[in-house]
Amino acid sequence: MVYFDNAATTPLPKAVADAMYEVLTAHFGNPSSQYPIGVEMKKAVEGWRAVIAGALGCPAERLYFTSCGTESDNWAIQAALWQNRHRGRHIITTAVEHSAVLEPCKLLAQQGYEVTYLKPGQDGNVTAEQVADALREDTALVSVMLVNNETGCVFPAADIAALLRKKGSPALLHCDAVQGFLKVPCDPEGWGVDLMSLSGHKVGGPKGVGALYIGPRVRNPRPLLPGGGQERGARSGTEATAQIAGFAKAVELRLADYDAKLAHMAGLKAYCREKLLAMGGVVPVGEGTAPHILAVSLVGYPSANIVTDLGAQGICISAGSACHQGKASHVVSALGLDKKTAAGVIRISFSPDNTREDVDVLCQALLAHRDSRFPML
Repeated sequence: MVYFDNAATTPLPKAVADAMYEVLTAHFGNPSSQYPIGVEMKKAVEGWRAVIAGALGCPAERLYFTSCGTESDNWAIQAALWQNRHRGRHIITTAVEHSAVLEPCKLLAQQGYEVTYLKPGQDGNVTAEQVADALREDTALVSVMLVNNETGCVFPAADIAALLRKKGSPALLHCDAVQGFLKVPCDPEGWGVDLMSLSGHKVGGPKGVGALYIGPRVRNPRPLLPGGGQERGARSGTEATAQIAGFAKAVELRLADYDAKLAHMAGLKAYCREKLLAMGGVVPVGEGTAPHILAVSLVGYPSANIVTDLGAQGICISAGSACHQGKASHVVSALGLDKKTAAGVIRISFSPDNTREDVDVLCQALLAHRDSRFPML
């Protein structure tokens, strides 16, 4: 198999699986229990928290474990709006956020909130100036992702945070960094981002675990899941210790030779882009600078057919976010592309384990697909 859908999920290294297996079988204590194996597991969880927080550049006590990136996004949105419930009911986000942000915003709009959706240019980028133009006195929340999961465009979280400070706005800033963590600079403390969402399975960790950074401006964050008071009273539910262990091990592995891994992915992306554009009939989509995501269009060739054809050959790419499940991509729609270009958009996403030989196989398969089929009229 040639796997180029790492933005959807990443393979699980054996070392991660081994770390999880050890916890599942030999260290299964409940971190809330007071006897030795529970106390031991509590210490282990705090150690794993410190590993991930260290990679994020924040104090360990500001990082809370969740079940996934979606939960982290939902919790961040609800906590911010609760804190600012007396200040306003206006939300600023983008038209190209992940569904884990857009769907909660739709529900909030039904409850009387007003949502402003910032639309990117054809290059896929959103600017801090757009946020400034949309900002109001009653804005309670700004939620802008760090890296778009379909185009690889990096959004200016630090500039938006600086803007909110300059304006003296009480609006809290949430950043979905699920696609950005350990791929681009990610510094919520230094930037002044109030809430930042992470997910384990995007960096070689297991599915079923995420994290939320909660900054000092968020006072007594309202729990999304009230209950037994785990995670310092902020996120109830028995900690998923094996998943947390796997998340921390995956972070450790990614941090080893970190700069070389980023350079390797960026080099593969550049090599793949050059080869694809040289084919003719292939155009870039957006100006994404994240090292691991390349979006292009085989103009006029339906992307669903491309994905199915290559999948039958053991080559995994995506027509966009895995969460679309065959539906038209809201990200592609927001870019305002012409019909034939929009129809042919595919996403190729890289990991440190991919090779130039993998890219050659992919490009040859795409060339064969193009030459064997008529474009969509």
